[in-house]
Amino acid sequence: MDMPSLTNPLRGLILPRDSRSKRVSSYDTTGANHDSWPLEPGETKTLADIEGPGCINHIWMTSGSDEPAWTRRVLLRMFWDDEEQPSVEVPMGDFFGVGHGEIRQWEALPMNMTGSPGGDRSAFNCWWPMPFASRARLEIVNEGEKSRPIYFYVDYEQYDDPLAHTLHFHSCWRRENPCKGWAKPGTSPGDKDVNATPNLTGEDNYLILDAEGRGHYVGCNLSIHNWDGGWWGEGDDMIFIDGETWPPSLHGTGSEDYFSHAYGMQDVRGLYHGTSLFNESHENWEGKWTVYRFHLTDPITFRKSIRVTIEHGHANHRSDDYSSTAYWYQTEPHKPFEPMLPVEERLPNDLK
Repeated sequence: MDMPSLTNPLRGLILPRDSRSKRVSSYDTTGANHDSWPLEPGETKTLADIEGPGCINHIWMTSGSDEPAWTRRVLLRMFWDDEEQPSVEVPMGDFFGVGHGEIRQWEALPMNMTGSPGGDRSAFNCWWPMPFASRARLEIVNEGEKSRPIYFYVDYEQYDDPLAHTLHFHSCWRRENPCKGWAKPGTSPGDKDVNATPNLTGEDNYLILDAEGRGHYVGCNLSIHNWDGGWWGEGDDMIFIDGETWPPSLHGTGSEDYFSHAYGMQDVRGLYHGTSLFNESHENWEGKWTVYRFHLTDPITFRKSIRVTIEHGHANHRSDDYSSTAYWYQTEPHKPFEPMLPVEERLPNDLK
């Protein structure tokens, strides 16, 4: 007999579910219409503290502020089963798919934003399943200088017994500003010296994810502020599994190829890949970009460890501003994340 929930997710809807549907939200418990929570500067607030076993199926959030790049000033953290180190720690905008503190309308299968260019408000949605055995705790941190309202839903299922054989959801954010390139700014990726330079180790690649345990990598978004000039996308992806050395099991042919584009980044937003922040005014790929790739039908598995890397230019010749959000599932305990950068080091360069 086939497995309806695996062969076609819609067919899974014909099966009964042994669960109870629950929600934590910011609704006004007095019955009035003041349905947001205030979030003051410097404040950390617990959005949800849920007893398990259960699984979060959907998170909806919205806020707004005239503070520039406010989505980089607000952090999301998620903890599973009383762990001390968060399994999710990402600036709010980057977690929901757009970097540089920007808001854009975009959508893919696991998440979206509904905002428009130049606006400071948006709805943020996430459908990554997030199982937990005994407890789920979600925090939000305002490291900006202004207060802001937070509206939210956390929709989840509650079970009598924990789901068997599940992995935990993880997400982390990194930034290298600038990457340590070796060529002069503006050097063409077609320059003969650039093309002739080999990269036979991957040691200086931009690092998207460094995880230990058993699990599978399910994707990332990568944000680039091109201040080195010209085309920035000649970097190969190199994904090292279970401690292997170069050449890795997965070696790509260029940044646009890893993100499932070709001959540059196209202005598309697909279910599994696309450009959530496309610089429509660019003449030669300058400015700010966010591209994404989700491995939903092709997760990248690992038994002991994984290092997801990508070159910043061919053989790492470029010195642009790179930042990224990785998404993956794995066993616990997980390797602690690098310390989150202070807010002033998360902001776009044009705000410093």
